[in-house]
Amino acid sequence: MVVYIIRHGETDLNTRGCLAGRMDVPLNENGKKLASVTGEALKDIDFDLIITSPLIRARSTAEIVAAPSEERRGIKIPVIEDPGLIEISFGEWEGKRPEKGAEDSFYEEYKTFFMDPFSYKGAPGGETIPEVIERTDKALQDILNNKEYTDKTILIATHGCALRGMLNRFYEDRNNFWQDRVPYNCTVNIIEVKDGKQSLTDEDVIYYDRSLCLNSYKKILK
Repeated sequence: MVVYIIRHGETDLNTRGCLAGRMDVPLNENGKKLASVTGEALKDIDFDLIITSPLIRARSTAEIVAAPSEERRGIKIPVIEDPGLIEISFGEWEGKRPEKGAEDSFYEEYKTFFMDPFSYKGAPGGETIPEVIERTDKALQDILNNKEYTDKTILIATHGCALRGMLNRFYEDRNNFWQDRVPYNCTVNIIEVKDGKQSLTDEDVIYYDRSLCLNSYKKILK
């Protein structure tokens, strides 16, 4: 089994540095372009299945990425939505943009989310980092241990925090949750499963010009 795990393309909330969480926002035009470039880079991959977060930004990314492979082979790749792959819930903070000096408790907790994530208490009505790890790890392991997928090549589409959560067990330093940064839009990670052994063979690969990498959250924290 080979599994390609991708973060969704760019959205307008990303560019504004807002917390999207479970908000069902679409890709913006640049997000579609990044997904398209990624799809062209992966056009020779024979995906057998797409498993995606139910949020439209993840599903749209997967469908755009898989389109060149489908066109080349003249097929339609089946799509399964898995709620376990959904993004962290920010509860009452969803859609908000942290502003220094306004709602100080929110801003300070936002900083903790990125700078000391395991101390992040969670938004009102939202999730903590350990909860995200537990949920997404289970979702990924259910896929990797599914005997029906043994010989499959699978595309998984998810989100930044969810991606770090599901890959946490594969990192050498599991306490470094973010691995020094939020995954860029359309970042690809690859897991291979062979003889029952799971290996993370490629980490945080991007197929577009690095000058287009967006990290608006880091700007807010300065």
